[in-house]
Amino acid sequence: MDGRVRPRLAPVSEFQFGAVATETIEDALLHLAQQNEQAVKESAGWMGSFRETRIVEFVFLLSEQWCLEKSVSYQAVEILERFMVKQAENICRQATIQRRDKTVLQNWRALKEQLFNKFILRLVSCVQLASKLSFHYKIISNITVLNFLQALGYLHTKEELLESELDILKSLNFQINLPTPLAYVEMLLEVLGYNGCLVPAMQLHATCLTLLDLVYLLHEPIYESLLRASIENSTPSQLQGEKFVSVKEDFMLLAVGIIAASAFIQNHVCWSQVVGHLQSITGIALESIAAFSYAILMHSVGANTPGRQQPIPPHLAARALKAAASSNT
Repeated sequence: MDGRVRPRLAPVSEFQFGAVATETIEDALLHLAQQNEQAVKESAGWMGSFRETRIVEFVFLLSEQWCLEKSVSYQAVEILERFMVKQAENICRQATIQRRDKTVLQNWRALKEQLFNKFILRLVSCVQLASKLSFHYKIISNITVLNFLQALGYLHTKEELLESELDILKSLNFQINLPTPLAYVEMLLEVLGYNGCLVPAMQLHATCLTLLDLVYLLHEPIYESLLRASIENSTPSQLQGEKFVSVKEDFMLLAVGIIAASAFIQNHVCWSQVVGHLQSITGIALESIAAFSYAILMHSVGANTPGRQQPIPPHLAARALKAAASSNT
């Protein structure tokens, strides 16, 4: 990847940076970059529609209650989002093909109602599936899930729970080990450590997790502010919003924005060095990284940061996001 990658020792802890060979890191980063490029190319339509605050908060709180690690909660959100997009697309496709057939229209309404009625079951199934992917940690049992659903007033059998998991797996062609923004963040932090970043990776990691939670919980307002900045207009059109989906699905862009914002919070003096490293590693324009970190900071610490410390003037956000959007078309 980068000729400046250098090995270094990492402190011994449960979570370590610097413990993997550089060749392995380069291969893994390249694989993530390819996955991200493919996801951005395929982004369209309903993508991102089910990452709304109430849904994400439910997943996060449930994962916390079941003592699951952070990666599981992000994975669960992504599995649920992909599954619900598939379901919504299937319903709309059926309605479009035979719109004038009253019987089919009734069936379509029944399918939509069924989708709403089973949403909590699907959400919990996605968390359970995500826990199974995290094989080194903790798998949530069917009894735990059924007891939780019963406490909410949803009476489901073990067979219905298994059918729900199978429906999700079939809908996604059993491809549920989806990349999450956390994978990109941790991989880039690993490379930053080898490249001699002045802010320790472990120190950045803790702040990155907090900011990533924030971006998930405030997904819509953060990306809306980026869209408005990119078009220099407070009322984006539907077409402009649809074209911006590719930016929403760009996890590499999100990861560099998260790390840059974390670096500014941890040590604003080193912010420029960190952003320079991120640009060198990913090839993402400095202005795009700056724009994203600015948006994250504005929604986390607010606009009252000292002027001399403010990393990005607002007008750069518009220029940067235009570049990001055009590069993804």
